[in-house]
Amino acid sequence: MNNSQGLVKTLDFHLNIQSDNEGLLYDATLEARRVYNETTRLAKGGVDWDSISTRLEDDADLVKNTTQRIVAKALGAMENYYEYDDFGKPSHTKDGTYPLRANFSEGYNLSLTDEGDVAFRISAKPYNHVKGVLDGSDAHLDLLKTALKSDEWKVTTSETLWCDGEPELHVNIRNTEQTVRDKQDSRTVVGVDVNEDNVALTALSEDGVEDTLVIDFPEIKFERHRYFTMRKRVQNAGKDSIHDTLEGREERFVRDRLHKVSRHIVEWTQQFERPCIVFEDLKEMRDSIDYGTRMNRRLHHLPFRALQYYTSYKASFEGIPTRWINPEYTSQRCPMCGHTERANRNKKRFKCKDCSHQDHSDRGASVNISVKGIKKHQDWNVPALNSLPQVRKVRRQASGAVDAPTATRSSVRDDRDPSRGVASRTAGVSD
Repeated sequence: MNNSQGLVKTLDFHLNIQSDNEGLLYDATLEARRVYNETTRLAKGGVDWDSISTRLEDDADLVKNTTQRIVAKALGAMENYYEYDDFGKPSHTKDGTYPLRANFSEGYNLSLTDEGDVAFRISAKPYNHVKGVLDGSDAHLDLLKTALKSDEWKVTTSETLWCDGEPELHVNIRNTEQTVRDKQDSRTVVGVDVNEDNVALTALSEDGVEDTLVIDFPEIKFERHRYFTMRKRVQNAGKDSIHDTLEGREERFVRDRLHKVSRHIVEWTQQFERPCIVFEDLKEMRDSIDYGTRMNRRLHHLPFRALQYYTSYKASFEGIPTRWINPEYTSQRCPMCGHTERANRNKKRFKCKDCSHQDHSDRGASVNISVKGIKKHQDWNVPALNSLPQVRKVRRQASGAVDAPTATRSSVRDDRDPSRGVASRTAGVSD
């Protein structure tokens, strides 16, 4: 996101339906699934993508605008597959509900009531509306009310969906005035190294390394493997409906954990002076992976880009720019002397074959990402690195809570100023 774009935020609400036609909304989400499947089937069959929407609009039992939005989302999934994935092509045989996508004032509408509630009207089918009021957190309701009344905010698209058997409305609002700071104006570069079971962060300024942190989230890898095993068993037993249910649960679990981790990354970054977050550009990573069937499955399904996207989105909303660099050799290069060799790294341990510098391999990679970010995006020089702070870890449990830092050796006292925020409150040491 560049510095001239408005910022977008998604607000989620429960639907308190008061029009006594909840079944109509459910049927519409089933029809949305049919449209999504048909779009994917046609795209796979070689039909011109530009003609699919027109082909389905008259046939679908949905508002025209909603059909267009669903087709666009399905084609977006196909485009993402061809551009990034090349593994796990979108299915056109899934059943169950699918979100109704709509433009504000076309497929759905919102208004303020005299009682201070936000009333909704969703066009579930042509000339058939579902009505009621929104229930949600005070923060989201207050922000939505502001968006409905203020010229600074604009209500845009929404998705109506069923989550754990209950109808929800997810509303996008866009700030038309707030922008992201120019990356050239940054005074701190935060390198983010995303891995299978953790994310490593390093904040680097003209004065050197400000701080580093490793956030562990091993439950994502564990849960993905567990769900894969369960899906394989029910698939072999011919229980396709259970297979799709498990797949949906896995997606929701991973999405929830990634949102929590990305939020923690942004909170940690905010303590530094005018930060810029830098990621590795992993677009070509999937094409270069070939480590055998089992390892390929693990690595192809890791949510690298999803975590980067969630972090970038949340950072942008705080005015923090995000940028990407070439990931080549970031895990093999010594951050102290620059010597680059594959043998420098052995799983989570890094030992330079030239200068004998030892480090946590993921933390070392995040330092190298910061260095590359400065060279590519900043107009100030990379500082000389003579030493690095001890590696500190925090672990996110399956509950989503942040534990006290784990330590494989005795903890050490953190002498930083306690006003520094997240980093100084989570002091510990680990190799």
